[in-house]
Amino acid sequence: MKILHTMLRTGNLDRSINFYTQILGMQLLRRKDYPEGKFTLAFIGYGDEGDNSVIELTYNWGVDKYEIGTGYGHIALEVDDVYAACDAIRQKGGKIIREAGPMNAGSTIIAFVTDPDGYYIELIGKKS
Repeated sequence: MKILHTMLRTGNLDRSINFYTQILGMQLLRRKDYPEGKFTLAFIGYGDEGDNSVIELTYNWGVDKYEIGTGYGHIALEVDDVYAACDAIRQKGGKIIREAGPMNAGSTIIAFVTDPDGYYIELIGKKS
């Protein structure tokens, strides 16, 4: 077994695709409208779906906002340099909600950003 994707609902698909591709550097892998179901799916990631886990963005037509709830945690992304990643994300208009620094009770360097819908994304420094 392997993880294929994680699905997030978005209130504005183009805005979310822009965030994940332009700010976090992912690629739009595929996008398809489902008129009978009144929704659109877009799959984004850092590489081909056959070799990588990806994110499925789901846009339900006419729904512009969701409550994230208390069960959702975050998506984690490994980066070479968390401090540099935060600077780059900030320069591109991304929102940093926890600046880069050591994690609580540990030494791993982490930071948190949010996507346009408020989903948390943790940046974790690559282990040497």
